Amino acid sequence: MSIPHILLGLLAERPKHGYELKREHDERLPGAKPVAYGQVYSTLQRLERDGLVAVAETVSDGGPERTVYRLTDEGRARIRAWLGEVEPPAPYVSGALFTRVVLALVAGEDPQLYLDRQRAAHLARMRELTAVKTDPDRTAARLLAADHALLHLDADLRWMDLAARRLADLTKEIA
Repeated sequence: MSIPHILLGLLAERPKHGYELKREHDERLPGAKPVAYGQVYSTLQRLERDGLVAVAETVSDGGPERTVYRLTDEGRARIRAWLGEVEPPAPYVSGALFTRVVLALVAGEDPQLYLDRQRAAHLARMRELTAVKTDPDRTAARLLAADHALLHLDADLRWMDLAARRLADLTKEIA
């Protein structure tokens, strides 16, 4: 996920300062990889340099000075273009789950032991996410994030079941 695109998208709503953008990132994209304040500010500087955002004002409100940024017309066009793009499906199998199973085979280890431990971890995470879905204080973003994560975990579990069956069949063929 592109931090510049995320910041442009958040600024599409209205002008905001860096602290506000960091907070909104965390609230609106729950479960996403955290973004550091320094990353927000350095990205804003690059976006300003590239003409995609501009300083709207500087406010202090009795505290430290905060620079409020707004989208430029070019920034608004950039976020619209990005939102119109289709995310290409991953062309390669690159997940750690797949890699560990294959490398367990290569190393002469029992991949089923890894699959069993991973299944337990996936099921525990699924219970946590299911609790989010029934939380009366949930937000739409948290609910969507929980659904997204649950479906990915479910796909992993289905792959683990298939891998276990394939490994069992291969072991029978070799014996």
